[in-house]
Amino acid sequence: MKKLSARRRHPLAALVVLLFALAATGGLYAAFAPADEAKADTSAQSLAIEEGKKLYATGCSSCHGTGGQGTTDGPSLVGVGAAAVDFQVGTGRMPAQSPGAQAPKKPQVYTQAQIDQLAAYVASLGPGPSIPTEEQYDPAGADVAAGGELFRTNCAQCHNFTGEGGALTHGKYAPDLGGVSDKHIYEAMLHGPQNMPVFPDTVLPEKEKKEIIAYINEVNGENSESPGGFKLGGFGPVAEGMFAWTIVLALLIGVAVWVAARTAKARKS
Repeated sequence: MKKLSARRRHPLAALVVLLFALAATGGLYAAFAPADEAKADTSAQSLAIEEGKKLYATGCSSCHGTGGQGTTDGPSLVGVGAAAVDFQVGTGRMPAQSPGAQAPKKPQVYTQAQIDQLAAYVASLGPGPSIPTEEQYDPAGADVAAGGELFRTNCAQCHNFTGEGGALTHGKYAPDLGGVSDKHIYEAMLHGPQNMPVFPDTVLPEKEKKEIIAYINEVNGENSESPGGFKLGGFGPVAEGMFAWTIVLALLIGVAVWVAARTAKARKS
């Protein structure tokens, strides 16, 4: 009896009980807390999708179909992802006011909260690029010179050397990139709106996308210099020189024709 009583009163017994209690508490938290958090996240996402579906039915389904499958008036949205919705609706291009060769940028119709709900619904139709985080598109510290090389290689053919836009075929055009937010530039590279090709991370990694954004901000910023005076679409001093020579040459030809005509008339008289 004395031995049994001594064992029950052993000082390590309390420590063992305390350790078991802590382990049990930790196990309960690991078992239940993450599940509750995941359940809350799922519920919030489901609510966003449901609200987005209502907005979609009102403002988008007439062109893109009731299930996003597309119609003769609008392309399919299955698989375009949330980034495409955030770009198109966030820049006011969608909903479109009228059919045309290209949807122009205009003031947005929906709030950002509504845009997020629309994006959640469209993302539920099929996998596609998600809305980038600020860390992904923030160009702070990016190499501007490298961005210029990338831009001239991949973008200047349509957007001009400084991103001021240009005409394309069949009434379409590459828009001016001045004043476009960093997020929307990044999203445009992700999903390729209008005639623009898609630049996934396998083609242009996140680092190179940031460098392109940094270059666009640099050449279109308030402190950017234009050594040639009138920019004439951003083609630079060479284009301005050719423009000036064309005008001067036309004037010289006109003066020469006028002098020749006056001389011929004087000889006849």
